[in-house]
Amino acid sequence: MNWLFVGLLMCAASVGAGAFGAHGLRSALDAEHLALWETAARYFMYGGVVVALLGLAARGSNVDLRLTGWLLFVGSLIFSGTVAVIAVGGPRWLGAITPIGGTLLIVGILVFAWRMLEGQGTPAGF
Repeated sequence: MNWLFVGLLMCAASVGAGAFGAHGLRSALDAEHLALWETAARYFMYGGVVVALLGLAARGSNVDLRLTGWLLFVGSLIFSGTVAVIAVGGPRWLGAITPIGGTLLIVGILVFAWRMLEGQGTPAGF
């Protein structure tokens, strides 16, 4: 998987989602739901940035970061996806699933940090 490419696509999607919320949803949602939409877009950006960093770190490295990439990607999708669906009126019970995404994001970031700390074959500059 080209994690740099995936991370940058996530960042682009986040900017698009943020713009859609600010312009397309402003008149359709109340302040609370707009804030939820913004949170979803912001955390998708955070996930995208870390996935892109992972892609850079994986280049020329013998450290296996595939699991880390999947944890970050899936965690971002679950967290931001459930929050975005709730923001536009989806079922509130999705809020019970949101922490799974957040946990995957946290674990992914910690595993990434641990793998970089190990430094096995980390490319120059990392």
